[in-house]
Amino acid sequence: KDVRLQFWETYEVVAGEVDSEFLERYNGDIDIIPTFAGLFSAVTTSFIIASQPNAADTTNALLTQLILLAANGTSAPQSITLPQQAGYSSSNVWAQSLAYASLLFSLLAAFGAILGKQW
Repeated sequence: KDVRLQFWETYEVVAGEVDSEFLERYNGDIDIIPTFAGLFSAVTTSFIIASQPNAADTTNALLTQLILLAANGTSAPQSITLPQQAGYSSSNVWAQSLAYASLLFSLLAAFGAILGKQW
């Protein structure tokens, strides 16, 4: 046999073994990434929801105003003042921004892992 032909045949066999080991190893790693990214996203979302301001006071005041309007017919009800919302502190804005950024990156990681898996 030709030396070059023997070299390329050996190369093909060795490269196939290395490629299959590589794909097998990293295929398992890619399966784990969406699971942990999903769990992290769920926890981050719960923290984001918990840190949102409570809108129940405003909702209750508006519902009270609607009930008074319905009870009085067409006459205007007495004025109800809506609760004033305090401004956000800069630390709260930073914390919210970081929480949303971490959620975005977590979802992008899961999306990238799914794209890598399908490729």
